[in-house]
Amino acid sequence: MQEAEVEARIRQIGEEISKDYAGRQVHLICVLKGGSFFMCELAKRITVPVSLDFMSVSSYGGDTRSSGVVKIVKDLDEPITGRDVIVVEDIVDSGRTLSYLMEMLGDRAPASLRLCTLLDKPDRRVVNVEVNYTGFQIPDNFVVGYGLDYDQKYRNLPYIGVVEFDEKEQE
Repeated sequence: MQEAEVEARIRQIGEEISKDYAGRQVHLICVLKGGSFFMCELAKRITVPVSLDFMSVSSYGGDTRSSGVVKIVKDLDEPITGRDVIVVEDIVDSGRTLSYLMEMLGDRAPASLRLCTLLDKPDRRVVNVEVNYTGFQIPDNFVVGYGLDYDQKYRNLPYIGVVEFDEKEQE
């Protein structure tokens, strides 16, 4: 996906969130590290008051597929009780991490809790997760750019590209 296409879709999501939360403040929770690029661009396009917080959750390590083991590396700085919360993620893949995270955050009594992702890969889903705002649905390819990485590389690409692996690398 080209940079202009990604930016146009983020602008549309910002408009949708602004409409849905008219007259209220929205609290965005970024799932680090990948979600940071998307959240910054999204927050600039939301017209209602916005506050931000960050979580770091790990389930990949250096591999290209989710391990299924979720680890909270950095928790929130502020309580979310009574707040309208949107979790902002770069990609929803298997759903394991987001299912765990959404359940955990739901137990903290927010006024509302929704999920926003730049990319959704439904063909990889093994755990059902409700995604309220989606940038793009994509096939089961490994993608990088716009915050998404491969072993901490390529996050800074201003577009989203598919990584093609040499079969010898996969063995």
